[in-house]
Amino acid sequence: MQFTPTREAGLTRLEAFLPNAGAYYERTRNHDHGLDRMNVSQLSPWLHAALLAEREVLERTLENHSRSNADKFVSEVFWRIYFKGYLEQRPTIWRAFCEKRGDALADLANNSGRAKAYAEATEGRTGIAAFDHWARELVETGYLHNHARMWFASIWIFTLKLDWVLGADFFLRHLMDGDAASNTLSWRWVGGLHTKGKTYQARADNIERYTSEHPDGPFAAEGISDEAEALEEEIEHKRQDLDLPDAKPGSPLDKRYALLLHDEAAHHVPLDLPHPPELVIGAARPDARSPEPIGDHARSFAQGAVESGVEEAAQAFDCPGRSWSEEGELNQILRDTGVTQISLGFLPTGWTKDALWPELQSLPDDISVKQSLPDLQRLTWPHARAGFFRVKKEIDDVLGEIGVAAG
Repeated sequence: MQFTPTREAGLTRLEAFLPNAGAYYERTRNHDHGLDRMNVSQLSPWLHAALLAEREVLERTLENHSRSNADKFVSEVFWRIYFKGYLEQRPTIWRAFCEKRGDALADLANNSGRAKAYAEATEGRTGIAAFDHWARELVETGYLHNHARMWFASIWIFTLKLDWVLGADFFLRHLMDGDAASNTLSWRWVGGLHTKGKTYQARADNIERYTSEHPDGPFAAEGISDEAEALEEEIEHKRQDLDLPDAKPGSPLDKRYALLLHDEAAHHVPLDLPHPPELVIGAARPDARSPEPIGDHARSFAQGAVESGVEEAAQAFDCPGRSWSEEGELNQILRDTGVTQISLGFLPTGWTKDALWPELQSLPDDISVKQSLPDLQRLTWPHARAGFFRVKKEIDDVLGEIGVAAG
């Protein structure tokens, strides 16, 4: 599987997967078939970078399959949106994760036993064949099958007894689709923190069954724990009201504005701009994912997505493209061009916002910053208050409101 960080490559992958998005996906999606897998979409890197929009994926899926036939895949797309909306309403989860990660990394530096166990896990040297395979695959490819991510997290937490935030950080550093919401909340879900007391327990027979068609499988997972006692935390993450931008894609902008493309909104097409920008600025920040080194695949995909987005937007709108990489550089770029308004795709709670928002907020008063959020997210996020079931009940109504009809 080739993950090229361009919109064209994402569209090509989408079209290749579409025939399998119905009954075949529902029947086989939990099986890990190896690197050339076609039973799952593997669209998440392009979706995370917003080289593709979730709406596009849903539209094309429902043009090719009935709503009932594609229910499982449609639900999976909405899981991504749900996690984003949930974290947006509970941003203290992300802040607590970052603080706890700092403490856990400091503890590794001062505890040789934990440091040794962590190194064995991240380097694939635990002696648990399945886990070690996935640890190496993640580092070598920048991607893991979703079911493998769950198994891996469960073994990390309940068998190896390692701190879950270090596992989540390991994923964030290496996954091309590393996402603050999906990644953090999925690890919390496995550990029993997202749905309090409910854990996901990896079982050796389950792993063997669902890796039986893998070129290197079936994988053995002898000796993994048969107990999965839920993790606990002292802090209660209370829900906050959503604070979403007023401007939707397509809302009026000044005639002269700069389009800012970033790690989670790297292409102009999904933004549905009302008129061309005067300038396109790229701001890739993959190293903000973690204080630890970022994997080559994660970094190159993020940088490549923003670079290709800037190049294609500059060509489409016949305007200059610039790169914002240094502190204080953005204000100078704007002054050089005389542009006083910036438009960008919404910065969700997470590392991209942490990296960019402080400087955007500190710009002079005469420079305005306008974020935009697609209607699909705007309509779905208010339902992401608790578990996914509430969102699932609203899927058809949301699809109807945005004009996406089943085929």
